[in-house]
Amino acid sequence: MLGFRRKIAIESDRMILRLPQHADYRPWAALRQESAGFLVPWEPTWSVDHLSRKGFTNRVAWAARTSANGSALPLFLIRRDDNTLLGAITLDHIRRGPAQSGTLGYWIGQPFARQGYMREAIDATVRHAFTILGLSRIEAACLPENVASRGALERAGFKYEGVAQSYLQINGRWRNHVLYANLRYDRRGRTDVGQA
Repeated sequence: MLGFRRKIAIESDRMILRLPQHADYRPWAALRQESAGFLVPWEPTWSVDHLSRKGFTNRVAWAARTSANGSALPLFLIRRDDNTLLGAITLDHIRRGPAQSGTLGYWIGQPFARQGYMREAIDATVRHAFTILGLSRIEAACLPENVASRGALERAGFKYEGVAQSYLQINGRWRNHVLYANLRYDRRGRTDVGQA
């Protein structure tokens, strides 16, 4: 695959998942600022210019570049009813060849948490990754104590695979993460031994 189309839109029951646009800056910055206390414990330390327009412009350019070259799919979650930005989900580190895999990351604004939006976004993104992009494996990682994130992954069909030591710096500290994966053709627990 040479890359993704520029106008990507994945639809779910309540949302449209699409690439970030320059016009999203104000709602994005407001939601991130309003949700800072909710998000910071689970995320890498925000850069000094994290909420700046320049930082966001760089984010939009990165999203366009990586989606065009097929290495990532960074999407904003937009509620259909009122065009409200709810959060974001990114299928990143897309690997082709024998791997056919990618890594999922996501965040939701505090006012929209625990309403099923992220589960819906995960389902839609994974379905797109398997059926449209032809990937075979989607990986995700979260902090062991992030019960909400673990629950969203498990309800979306991800299975626990283990612990990665010092996986990411979160809020300034190297932290262990629990690893999950969703397989297009899940053969875990099956064996071909003894079959003719």
